[in-house]
Amino acid sequence: MKRCTLGVDIGTSSSKGVLVDERGQIIASATVAHDVERPRSGWVEMDAHVWWAEFVELSRRLVAEAAVHDISVAGVGVSGMGPCVLLVDEQGEPVRPAILYGVDTRATAQIERLTRELGAGEVTRIGGSALTTQAGGPKIAWIADEEPEAYSRARRLFMPASWLAFQLTGSYVLDHQSASQVSPLYDVESERWHEPWWQRYAPGIEAPPLRWANEIAGTVTADAASATGIPEGTPVIAGTIDAWTEAVSVGAHQPGDLMLMYGTTMFLVATGTTTLRTPSMWTTVGAFPGTRNLAGGLATSGALTAWLKQLSDADYPTLLAEAEESGPGARGLLMLPYFAGERTPILDPDARGVIAGLTVTHGRGDLYRAALEATALGVRHNVETMRAAGADIRRIVAVGGGTQGSLWLRVVSDVTGLVQEVPRITIGASYGAAFLAAGAVAPDGAAPRIEDWNPVETVVEPDTDRAAIYDRLFDLYLDLYSGSKEVAHALAALQRTEGTPA
Repeated sequence: MKRCTLGVDIGTSSSKGVLVDERGQIIASATVAHDVERPRSGWVEMDAHVWWAEFVELSRRLVAEAAVHDISVAGVGVSGMGPCVLLVDEQGEPVRPAILYGVDTRATAQIERLTRELGAGEVTRIGGSALTTQAGGPKIAWIADEEPEAYSRARRLFMPASWLAFQLTGSYVLDHQSASQVSPLYDVESERWHEPWWQRYAPGIEAPPLRWANEIAGTVTADAASATGIPEGTPVIAGTIDAWTEAVSVGAHQPGDLMLMYGTTMFLVATGTTTLRTPSMWTTVGAFPGTRNLAGGLATSGALTAWLKQLSDADYPTLLAEAEESGPGARGLLMLPYFAGERTPILDPDARGVIAGLTVTHGRGDLYRAALEATALGVRHNVETMRAAGADIRRIVAVGGGTQGSLWLRVVSDVTGLVQEVPRITIGASYGAAFLAAGAVAPDGAAPRIEDWNPVETVVEPDTDRAAIYDRLFDLYLDLYSGSKEVAHALAALQRTEGTPA
């Protein structure tokens, strides 16, 4: 009987599963859509029970497909959005909904307090990064400060991938990459929890034992087998955060690589061997021993185009055709994509979206083009900041749902001047999780290579004739943020006062 691996990723807007054979061919895939909860401005949460319920649904569908093809499931890979903060009690029940990654901006007071108490220099020296809305530590502190009854019951810390591994195997672990984003509680140089700060800011919570993403966390229990259809005893890897699993899925995890993840949000991961520190980006350990990352992320990308589609009566092909017709510069429109605040490099949760240059002659195609260009300008801002910090970026690989349309890729290459490689398979983290699982269960010396599983299929070159247009737009983009920041902050405060979701 042939063997395959199953990979599942819990994302922001959906959970995806994939069944992959030993050559990297996709046998079957499945997706379950979901919504996050936004109970207040700046809050983004999710019920962890949904993560497990969706895993069960996906796994049962995929295991049934494996049976049809007379293929056995040899290993399970898990992945998920992050860094998230899910605290559970002694029985393993969540004490409250999980607080999501940098799109949740509630812990600003805790960010300021921890930075003041520990010192900005020490926070960066130990944790690698300045504390931002992406950091897990301040979110733990927020629960302790604002919901003390819930915190008093908390005993363990999970993220989506580790939650799935726990439900499947009963093993309580967290991978190093995810742990390095529970800033400032993880020491990036020693690759272990920083015990004094853990005891100070996560008292009463058991620090999860650490594994690397491709290490086996445990095997499927009888109860989990009954729920999921996966055979009892099947190995399950520790897994990691989706952006890093996506980088693995396209082979963009070697020194000199930069991964661009086109999803609900945009994520960038540059890989090297040296710990680079800059106040406006995220320094983490890599998915594998000996690697370090400088990472960044836009708070919106696909979420912005989806919002525009929702306001329109047009489908995506129509909007893309009209955006193509609009042309470079969107007929004089310029957009700031900060519709959910912004993560890197401005680290401003109170930033807000701006559309400048509007006239009554502009149409929805111009707005859609401006949105694509806004995300591309945000990517350029991040790449330039990474390079200024010392990142050696020699190869750019694109992944995610947004790579399915050529216009967005071309706009990003034109705006940034970067050549992008697009592999054959760009479904992302679920495929990367299956690949990691395949390596973990392979006989010695027989681990697959991602270059064989997923070779580069398309190369997107920038149009140099458009460089001058986009150089000018980039300067205006930076000026527009600095010129509108005070107004945006005042409006953000008003939204909080009035309880407007954001």
